[in-house]
Amino acid sequence: MGMPGGRREAVTIVALCIAWYTLSSASNVVGKLAMTEFPYPLTVTMVQLLSVVVYSGPAFAFFGVRREPEFSRPYYWRVLVPLAVAKFFTTMFSQVSIWKVPISYAHTVKATTPLWTAGLARVLLGERQPRGVQAALVLIALGVAVASATEMHFDALGLGAALAAAALLSLQHIYSKRVMRDTGVHHLRLLQKLGGLALVLLLPAWALGEGGALWRLARGGAGAGPRVGALLAADGALAWLQAVAAFSVLSRVSPLAYAVASAAKRAAVVLASLLLLRNPAPPLNLAGMALAALGVLAYNRAKLRAPPSAAAHRPLLPV
Repeated sequence: MGMPGGRREAVTIVALCIAWYTLSSASNVVGKLAMTEFPYPLTVTMVQLLSVVVYSGPAFAFFGVRREPEFSRPYYWRVLVPLAVAKFFTTMFSQVSIWKVPISYAHTVKATTPLWTAGLARVLLGERQPRGVQAALVLIALGVAVASATEMHFDALGLGAALAAAALLSLQHIYSKRVMRDTGVHHLRLLQKLGGLALVLLLPAWALGEGGALWRLARGGAGAGPRVGALLAADGALAWLQAVAAFSVLSRVSPLAYAVASAAKRAAVVLASLLLLRNPAPPLNLAGMALAALGVLAYNRAKLRAPPSAAAHRPLLPV
């Protein structure tokens, strides 16, 4: 006898989350190695976006992904272009954060995503959070503050980049869910569309920011070696695979549930980075990370217990 539909969907989501956590951990470790040897965050971002565009085509054929719907020009400029720009800067800020600070600290800071989600829900939907949720958010903020105060390799740019990535991720999740709901676009098609748009829109910024410097290095015979090339290729492939897993989860759950799953993923990435890269972390630093993770778990529990608000039934964003 087959598995009931609800249970089958739950098992699918769990399997996708495990794949997402594993791929994201590998992507971050490889990305850290790449950024250490090749400190050009814009270029690494462009490689990741190019990988999204190139690898998605064969995936569409293999999985039989439905065709992309027709998007009107106003919809492109009003929704898709801002989403693509947000995707570019989210990716870039993530690269800067893992370049400047240890992965464990960068992802502890990015665990503030529920804080940003709650703030956006308040601003965009007028939704007030129950006291239990507010207390959990305070725990998350306190954990990040403790981790920041005790981080041995603290860097202001790394902190700012991680916070910016968390804020942009929250906004991107809400907009992406809205697009999938309103247009029926497949999540893989949306992933490729945003990657391609971001690649085209931000190509001039890359050319001005790092393209010239890389060209001069190449002409001087100091271009990236085979090891760096292999790291960039692996980073692009892993980033695409983890993005596919992330969008697959996002297409099946609410933005809030996705934010919680994303925070749990960060805990897995923190653990993997500590084990694989052996970053030095004093006890108070680990306590801050644990407190932030505890805040995320408390947040999840409080949201599950909270009665559904009227705002939850309104559109995610004003039309």
